[in-house]
Amino acid sequence: MEESEGVPKDFIKLKSEKLSVDEVSELVVSPYCGAVSLFIGTTRNNFEGKKVIHLEYEAYTSMAETEIKKICRDVRQKWPSVKHIAMYHRLGVVPITEASVIIAVSSPHRAESLEAVTYCINTLKASVPIWKKEIYKDEYSWKENKECFWANSEK
Repeated sequence: MEESEGVPKDFIKLKSEKLSVDEVSELVVSPYCGAVSLFIGTTRNNFEGKKVIHLEYEAYTSMAETEIKKICRDVRQKWPSVKHIAMYHRLGVVPITEASVIIAVSSPHRAESLEAVTYCINTLKASVPIWKKEIYKDEYSWKENKECFWANSEK
C-alpha cells in the first residue's frame, strides 16, 4: 500500500459532460474506510404542476470551486475521520433523470460520511454560485435555492 493512500483528498469538478456515479464514488473508496455515502441530485420531470423539459446550470466557476473547497475544509473540521470527499456538479443542459450533482464522502464508519454528505449538499445549495434554470414546454424559470443566503438578503 502506498504512503500517499493515507492522505485525505478532495475531488472537485464542474463540467458540462454527463456525470458518472461510478467515477465519483470510486474516487473516495479507501482501504481505511468502511463507508462511502453518496448524494445524487437528478433532474425530475415536474415542478409545481409544470412539465420540466430539462434544467440548465450556470456557474461563476472560479468562485464556485473556491466555495466548494471551503465546504471540504469545514467537513474536515466537523468530521475529522472523513477520508476523501468528491463534489461534482454539472453545468449546461441536464436532461430528465440525469445527475446535476454527485457528492461522495468516505469515512471509517457510516455516521460521519452520512452526516458529511448531507452537510455538503445543504451547504453547496446555500453558498455556491451555481444557478439553475428550469425549462418548461412554453416557458422557463430561474430557480433560487431556498437555502441560498444571498437570495434571502432583501427579505
